[in-house]
Amino acid sequence: MKILAVTSEAFPLAKTGGLGDAVSGMARALHAAPGASVQILMPAYRGVLDRLPGAREVARFTDLPGGPARLMRAPCAALGGVPVLLLQNDALYDRDHLYVDRDGREYLDNPLRFGALAHAALHIAAGRTRLDRPDIVHAHDWHAGLVPLLLRDAGLHDVKSVLTLHNMAFQGVYDMEWAESLGIDDKYLTWDGAEFWGKLSFMKAGLRYADRITTVSYTYAREILTERFGCGLQGLLAARQHELLPVPNGIDAREWDPATDPHLGIYRYHAGDMANKAHNKRELQRGYGLNLDADAPLLIMGSRLTHQKMADLALHAVQRALDDHPELQVAVLGQGERGLEQEFQRLPHRYPGRCGVRIGFDEDAAHKLHAGGDMLLHGSRFEPFGLTPLYAMRYGTIPIGSRVGGMADTIVDLGAAAGRDAMRGATGVLFDGETVDAMAAAITRTLGLYRRPEIWRAMQHKAMAADFSWERAAPLYMTLYRSIQPDRVAAESLAPAEVTALGRPSLLDQVSAATRPLKALTVAQPVALAAGAGD
Repeated sequence: MKILAVTSEAFPLAKTGGLGDAVSGMARALHAAPGASVQILMPAYRGVLDRLPGAREVARFTDLPGGPARLMRAPCAALGGVPVLLLQNDALYDRDHLYVDRDGREYLDNPLRFGALAHAALHIAAGRTRLDRPDIVHAHDWHAGLVPLLLRDAGLHDVKSVLTLHNMAFQGVYDMEWAESLGIDDKYLTWDGAEFWGKLSFMKAGLRYADRITTVSYTYAREILTERFGCGLQGLLAARQHELLPVPNGIDAREWDPATDPHLGIYRYHAGDMANKAHNKRELQRGYGLNLDADAPLLIMGSRLTHQKMADLALHAVQRALDDHPELQVAVLGQGERGLEQEFQRLPHRYPGRCGVRIGFDEDAAHKLHAGGDMLLHGSRFEPFGLTPLYAMRYGTIPIGSRVGGMADTIVDLGAAAGRDAMRGATGVLFDGETVDAMAAAITRTLGLYRRPEIWRAMQHKAMAADFSWERAAPLYMTLYRSIQPDRVAAESLAPAEVTALGRPSLLDQVSAATRPLKALTVAQPVALAAGAGD
């Protein structure tokens, strides 16, 4: 089964958030899965080719949006040998940042940049290069949203497409004038095509024309069928509900393992011997200018400082917690909205020795943050999956998260009503709603658990033992691919149980826990596709 993964990011080559981690983890797991051959297609951003010195040219394109381009290919050792295809057009991709300029403004030609990527995928799928044609083109988020539309328009019915939704909030919506330069026929620029409130939507194009749509958690699959989380596309999603399947993300258990993590130096540890976590805590306190106090509970934040991540609420909840709990310390690592960054930077002056803030992000600092913290605050108004809490759990740092999306699926909280002793079987603390009171109360509740060492150690061990590796997700994706390529399955002479007589997916049996809730969900008032412009 030949899979072409089309993405704007893949760690460690390019990353701004969870998308890069998710794509690389998925590709690595599929690469190791029996019967799979996966390649990643992404832009050749500045410096990426330097990290793949063995890259060689495999194709030249003269007719892509944005001008001529080269396709370079090399195996990526950091991804376990997964081959990476890099679309090189320096006029489009050789820039300081991936999506925005140094002032945080989106590049005006982003439609062209990611439209070119989609057309490169079409050329590969159509056999216009020396590369093998894929059986499946797996598009990730809006950046690759035009791929299913272009495959449909080219009549490539033997190549199937899957669109994975990593975050519905970002949709790639642009002026309709871009359509001509992106090679999109007028017949697709309608209310039941890629048009969204008079504009061209990359995300809607993918949702409309992909053979299957997946989300990265069970709860998020249900949430996006509602007005609150559907971001205006809940009507289209409801209409395609039977092609919408949740396949939960994973994490790279080798990259995030305190027992082998090179970022921790000599202070590595594991669930059976956590003595070195105290050393990491001391180093974190020193690095953030906090009082060196082994007994002080250390609350960390490591996420984007944005409205989505409830940074506006966290700003006030953290101050309330620091005022109410004199022993508490806080360390913040993140970047985002300029105003929120400035407000967080004022906290160390108000709470000297108890609060430290570092604006920015790098992998080394993130690993050390998780290793040194006692608890992680990770509020979110919506969270398709939630990688950061899982990283924290791997390091014995207890997450405090919003009961939304993937966090509702992965963080086990037996509830305050169950009593503290029952929390020995928990892995974190969840809170409901979008208020400072709810977040501050969750912090206070967690501090109460921290003061009970036996309960806290049990929670740490439970969290560290949880298995969220990508190896669990890869078989589900393979089953999904085979379900939409019955001819390919027959060619592989798979057992009859793999596919039903009608060639319909047997995926329902393997992810029934995910699909049954979707079928049972009632959307109060689905937006009719025929209602007019937009969903």
